[in-house]
Amino acid sequence: MVGTLPLQGLQVLEFAGLAPGPFAGLFLADAGAKVLRIDRVTGTQDPTPDLLARHKSSIAVDLKSSNGVGLIKELAKTADVIIDPFRPGVLEKLGLGPEVLCTLNPRLIYGRMTGFRRDGKYAAMAGHDINYIGVSGMLSLLGRSGEKPHPPMNFIDFAAGGAILVQGILLAIITRERTGKGQVVEANMVDGTSYLATSLRQNLKTPYGDHPRGENLLDGGSPYYDTYETKDGGYMAVGALEPQFYAALIAGLGLGGQNWEKRRYDRETWPEMRRQFEAIFKSKTRSEWEAIFDGTDACCTPVLGYPELETNAGREGDQRPVVALRETPCLAVNQKGADPSIHGQGPGIPGGGYIGHALAPGQGGEGALSSWYNWTKGKDFDVKDGGVVMVKDKSKL
Repeated sequence: MVGTLPLQGLQVLEFAGLAPGPFAGLFLADAGAKVLRIDRVTGTQDPTPDLLARHKSSIAVDLKSSNGVGLIKELAKTADVIIDPFRPGVLEKLGLGPEVLCTLNPRLIYGRMTGFRRDGKYAAMAGHDINYIGVSGMLSLLGRSGEKPHPPMNFIDFAAGGAILVQGILLAIITRERTGKGQVVEANMVDGTSYLATSLRQNLKTPYGDHPRGENLLDGGSPYYDTYETKDGGYMAVGALEPQFYAALIAGLGLGGQNWEKRRYDRETWPEMRRQFEAIFKSKTRSEWEAIFDGTDACCTPVLGYPELETNAGREGDQRPVVALRETPCLAVNQKGADPSIHGQGPGIPGGGYIGHALAPGQGGEGALSSWYNWTKGKDFDVKDGGVVMVKDKSKL
């Protein structure tokens, strides 16, 4: 029998921000937490650009007013988690820092997400993904030989930012079960990136990574760990590192009997090996190469694009929760994947994971205040000029 959602009953206040903060809230919401986003008062009902809002609700609050600050304090008294996505000092200046809110609610887990370290050289500076991976050292490893460092798309925001913050929050939840107390959880994308790069950094002192950028085994230097264009303009991804996998690749390419298996570690042969691989892969279409390598251990697979994954049911494109909990499944990303006995998923929503769910300031917020706190509009709170306010002269909510 399938149980409840893993984070059912957890109440999260998420201050609206950029990618990593909303992603942390999204993860918690997908796991069943109730996430209430705190938006600025904009004067419009237009959805914000944040598409990481599925399963969330929103209230708009004027944080520059004493009433707005007081409202957040009341919400924080019984919240489990707060997600602070701002630069150091922003919420503190508003009187909503951890020293205030954690005093009001000792069980509160105050999650703070920054780009740079809070105590580092760049703490007060603006930045984006490319800057965080730049100062962390990781960007120096990315790019082809002889070319400038090349940043990936900003998935580091999510992997080294939002996902790391979630891990910290979950660790704090586990600790709270033992101690009864919450705590401040601090994450930043510099340290998150550096931690993700642990193995890469350590390999710089080994034969696996001691050559210049783009000339190592796993960064495009090796011809049997790279991508190759096919006859129809597609690409195949090759990762035949182990001897038995390399042998299967060579056999599939029709290069058996040429002693390549014994020469694969000889770097002087890599340019010629790459030229042969390039010519052979261009002799067939991607689908033809798939027919050759599917079901083998050659570690040779197609490079698939999201448009074809979205429309081809036979591919790996049905988006699912990041982990499958068989007994207490997370909410499904794909509306068709609601059978927990198959994929460890609970009920799904439209969009299949390819369409974002925008949220307008205030959307669903009144219902959340009612269900979370048993508050009544007009009695406990009201909406004025597009923002939620506490009812005046109400001494206790």
